[in-house]
Order: sequence, then structure tokens, then C-alpha cells
Amino acid sequence: MATYRKNPEAVSKLTPEQYRVTQTDGTERPFANEYWDNKEPGLYVDVVSGEPLFASFDKFDSGTGWPSFTRPLEAANVTENVDSSHGMTRTEVRSKHGDSHLGHIFPDGPHDKGGLRYCINSASLRFIHRDQLESEGYGKYSTLFSKQEA
Repeated sequence: MATYRKNPEAVSKLTPEQYRVTQTDGTERPFANEYWDNKEPGLYVDVVSGEPLFASFDKFDSGTGWPSFTRPLEAANVTENVDSSHGMTRTEVRSKHGDSHLGHIFPDGPHDKGGLRYCINSASLRFIHRDQLESEGYGKYSTLFSKQEA
């Protein structure tokens, strides 16, 4: 079993935007980020720790301009905190092992999938295409995508 942790070397290699989002709780601009419109099959992992967070089959177009998911792939890898910044109370989502700020949860997701919208910053994620899961060390997740057409 893989061990995930906040990797100082990975932190040192973050782009300024990735650092701002993951390490100082920033938010990237909507519709101007890498994965908001990504429709490829695969896994989204923490850019700092590599821990698996979300899967493409739980991703949906929320119209907000950020990647949105109905649920985390591995609930144990995601923590939720009360965020009272910006004059409102929201639920912040962080990676458990990498302690990266990921985004926020909102109660306006698809009702038939639980009603939640995990609104996540692309800058906190690294996407691993279904075809690369094995070579990137995430082979145990390959079977989750075997039902999807190649």
C-alpha cells in the first residue's frame, strides 16, 4: 500500500499558482484552469502528495468553471473544515495526507448522486489518464475504468 505525505520536494516544484492555491488556500480563476473542461477518463490526485482524490466518472459540468465532482474517490484522503473567510461560512476540502487546499463543498450538486458539488481547483490536482494508471503506480484503480469504453 502506498504511503502519501506532504512532499517538500513536490512543494518546491509547484508553479506559483499551484503554490498559492494549495499552500495559501487560494482560488484559481473559473474557466481559466487546466481541468474545468477535461472529459478524459482517469484519476485526479493531489499535486503535492499523490494521494488519489477524485475520478472522472464522478466529475460533472456544474457550469461554474471549476472541476466539480459528486464525491471523493477515497473519502479517507479528504478532510472537511469550516471556512469562515470572505464573510461567509463554507466547507473547505483539503487532502488528508498532503494538507493541500483543494476547494469547497456546496449542496447544489446532482440530486440523484447525493446532492453535493465538490468544487475543486485544478491547481491542486494532477490528472492521470486511465491508460497511464498502471505506469504511474495507480494500477489498483484500473478496474474502476474497465466498464468505460476505450
